[in-house]
Amino acid sequence: MTHRIPLDAVVFDFDGTLAELVIDFSAMKDMVARFAAGHLAEVPPADGLPALEYAGRLAGRIAAISPEAVAAFTRDVAMGIREQEIAAAAEARLFPSTRAALTRLARAGVKVGVITRNCRAAVLAVFPDLTDYAGVLVARDDASRVKPDPRHLLGALRVLGARPERSLMVGDHPMDIATGRAAGARTAGVASGRTSLEELAGHQPDYLAPDVGALVAML
Repeated sequence: MTHRIPLDAVVFDFDGTLAELVIDFSAMKDMVARFAAGHLAEVPPADGLPALEYAGRLAGRIAAISPEAVAAFTRDVAMGIREQEIAAAAEARLFPSTRAALTRLARAGVKVGVITRNCRAAVLAVFPDLTDYAGVLVARDDASRVKPDPRHLLGALRVLGARPERSLMVGDHPMDIATGRAAGARTAGVASGRTSLEELAGHQPDYLAPDVGALVAML
């Protein structure tokens, strides 16, 4: 008999969680700054902001100067980020345990979803049969708000028909833990990306594992 774990749904981050994280976020932020330099006399550094939030901050500065300029900046940044994501996807691979872990959850009667700040085309380039394993994919281009906004996760849970309190958000970054907690879901950190088990533990997820295979075995 298949063991039924006490969850209705498990929603996963993608890069660093289900697949290798190969995106160069420093290069992405450098690109954002270069586009902004065409509109601002002085471009402030990212100061630790992720690329999307950095672009949003710079867009606010550009908007104060020219609505036309901010439209061009936003368009150029969106295209540039997408191009970098798709190029990185050509070098990425799913982790060896990903498909088996998702299959194991489905056999236990648990719904599976994926949410990501990456674009849909890049995700499907790495995981073309994703819909065979997950009931929903909410990529950046599918969402009105992306994580850490909890609406990114809550939107996926609505599609899956699952309540947050009976669901688990899994990711390799503290942002994923914060997203799950803000949505009222349980949380799990996996150290398969660029964040160590020790650092993830400091954010106090409900579960902690080296990778998704080990996590699902734990569940």
